[in-house]
Amino acid sequence: MARRKAHTSEEIVAKLRQVEVLVGQGKSVAEAVRSIGVTEPSYYRWRSEYGGLKVDQVKRLKELERENARLRKAVSDLTLEKVILKEAASGKW
Repeated sequence: MARRKAHTSEEIVAKLRQVEVLVGQGKSVAEAVRSIGVTEPSYYRWRSEYGGLKVDQVKRLKELERENARLRKAVSDLTLEKVILKEAASGKW
């Protein structure tokens, strides 16, 4: 079984651009995808996620996703503390 290679966001955007160029030169999508070394499902998944984005936009997207995850964790921690304090204040041990 082949080992999966983790591609960075920048590499993905570059490979998507390569496929666009190859298709523009007359190759089929299947040939172009094979030439960049990924499977068609990976290509279509990447295209749906990163299609039309530039490298700086992808970096910003990843930063926002990390910040969003951090803020969600903070909100869940604070909500849990609030519930615990409410129970303690009402005398329900």
